[in-house]
Amino acid sequence: MQTLPSPPPPPLNYMTFGAISPGDAHTCGITTDGASYCWGDNFDGQLGTETPSDRLTPTRVAGDLHFTMLDAGFRHTCGVTTVGGLYCWGHNGEGELGDGTTTNRTMPTAALGGLELVSVSASATHSCGLTTSATVYCWGSNSYGELGDGTTTQRSSPVLVTGGLRFAGVSTGYAHTCAITVGGTAYCWGDNSDGQLGDSTTTNQSTPARVHGGLLFGRVRAGYLHTCGITTAGAAYCWGNNQEGQLGDGTSLTQTTPVAVKNGLTFVTISAGFATSCGVTIDGQAYCWGRNSRGELGDGTTTNRLMPTPVGTPALGALSIAMLNSGGGHTCVVTPEAAAYCWGMNGNGQLGDGTTRDRSTPVRVAP
Repeated sequence: MQTLPSPPPPPLNYMTFGAISPGDAHTCGITTDGASYCWGDNFDGQLGTETPSDRLTPTRVAGDLHFTMLDAGFRHTCGVTTVGGLYCWGHNGEGELGDGTTTNRTMPTAALGGLELVSVSASATHSCGLTTSATVYCWGSNSYGELGDGTTTQRSSPVLVTGGLRFAGVSTGYAHTCAITVGGTAYCWGDNSDGQLGDSTTTNQSTPARVHGGLLFGRVRAGYLHTCGITTAGAAYCWGNNQEGQLGDGTSLTQTTPVAVKNGLTFVTISAGFATSCGVTIDGQAYCWGRNSRGELGDGTTTNRLMPTPVGTPALGALSIAMLNSGGGHTCVVTPEAAAYCWGMNGNGQLGDGTTRDRSTPVRVAP
């Protein structure tokens, strides 16, 4: 009897994402139908799934809230709902959830203050949010002045950043915070041990300090010990720690003021991770630079790069990118077709591909 060939397996029913945010060892995203999912490390409840086990593929965040954005931090996650409400979950030992306690939460919990937010940024042990009135509030650890309220006092509920500035965006690093005003001027505050505030000093600041150089930025992103930004003309600049080449200026020298990222590329978005930086150019191509020991740059190697290197390999081809964000040791993107891809460290399943294997090129987030 003739043996018939086996039928092909059914096509995978991949999720489509509108947004994605990598944290330290977990990742969260919002699908195109408005549902929220997280995956990876869940030791402190940062996935919002009620139970503390790690997840290797996307798992629905508990509750019936609808978020317009999520931001994954070190061991916690925060989100802004469709009506501007602030909810956070996960580790809360320093008050980084903003609910007035230091109790960990495994489900989304409303922050105090009744703020109406446009966006939120979660870091290691503090968080900050941009309100609809162009003010910034921060909460959590404040040992270095990273809350920007003129003190070094820990806060378990949101406090206003001092100075009376009107902001258009905010980004939290490990223990520093940066923001741009509605006019494009960049300010940073908090830990400045490696010059990550960009004010030409290494002195910590508990109130906003203007980034040196007179550049006007459309976007600024704070990483672990460095910061990167894109000017209104699309030029990329970085400052701070540069031991792994994460400033992209062709050297490994730390800089206390902004230095231009080499290669003359024009960027539309940029992101700063632990010791890597990534950006998307005007033609939709992703580039990364800095540390690459675990494949963080996505170029198919584990070789550090001092200047921007294209993500992908000749066999894989270059992905067209609509959105990019970097976490502690991994980066994730969303394509114009709403497909989500990640690469880099994967010890807790933070890439979402169903494995715990590091990846040096992009892999698609599993169904």
